[in-house]
Amino acid sequence: MVFLILPKHFNLWINILLSIGNICVNSIIAQIRFFVQTLTYLKRKLDIVVLSDIHLGTYGCHAKEVLHYLNSVKPKKLVLNGDIFDIWQFRKRYFPKSHLLVIKKIFALAAKGTKVYYITGNHDEKLRRFSDTKMGNIYILDKLVLNLDGKKAWFFHGDVFDASIQHTKWIAKLGGWGYDLLILLNRIINHVLVKFGREKYSLSKRIKNSVKGAVKFISNFEKTATDLAIENGFDYVICGHIHQPNIERVSNDKGSTLYLNSGDWIENLTALEYHNERWVLHYYNSEKKPLLPVEEEELGSEEIDVLPGMLSAFLNGK
Repeated sequence: MVFLILPKHFNLWINILLSIGNICVNSIIAQIRFFVQTLTYLKRKLDIVVLSDIHLGTYGCHAKEVLHYLNSVKPKKLVLNGDIFDIWQFRKRYFPKSHLLVIKKIFALAAKGTKVYYITGNHDEKLRRFSDTKMGNIYILDKLVLNLDGKKAWFFHGDVFDASIQHTKWIAKLGGWGYDLLILLNRIINHVLVKFGREKYSLSKRIKNSVKGAVKFISNFEKTATDLAIENGFDYVICGHIHQPNIERVSNDKGSTLYLNSGDWIENLTALEYHNERWVLHYYNSEKKPLLPVEEEELGSEEIDVLPGMLSAFLNGK
């Protein structure tokens, strides 16, 4: 009798067993995916993170990417190496929510124990009147010297080496506005290129690399910074300003130093990371990394409306 029933219901039992198997497999896959995502979202513990040239308040700023990056790391020290705000091009009408969330994230890190060193640059030079100010774990400085595992590190933005800023500031500001427009145009072009399956293209990098004056300026900047660092006995010299991320050992007849530039968050989207006595230049790539969730509570509509005006008044000394 059993042998007569089995053939009749054989397909049914096979389907039931396959369904149970699929459920188990899918459950295992879901657990593996959850585990991988959890590992992805784990914050990387670092000794130091260096960011510069974020230019909050401009159209070219990649504030969302900055926020995602900051949510992925847990540094003991955060060095903001100049031009975090762009006071030259600050507009009350343009200061998006994502830009405000970056500020909030920096304060949140400081509240949780991270020492934040804000080094002033040329685009946020109005903050220099607050130099040597300490607010909890936040320090406002013009330059910074740290002892890193027995080696001396010298942090400064680097605009002091830029003659156009020191002597003809209006030309530098005009160039800044032109650069902002160039970045906007570049974004539109890249949007079209991506739609057609083409690689993104950087107009400003093309211009910088093709103009001999720009190449010479970058070379002179790096040489001046490293010569001074070697002369003053610094093992590391860490700059921003020129939007050219780099780590390079430089030597002259007096010695050697490690030159580091943290790049920017307009085009390169780079940060310097120091951990276990080693420097790394980190490139953010949104196409290869999931966007991390924002941990802090989002700003309310009232804060979004009020904060740009408050920032404008503060930065302009009103």
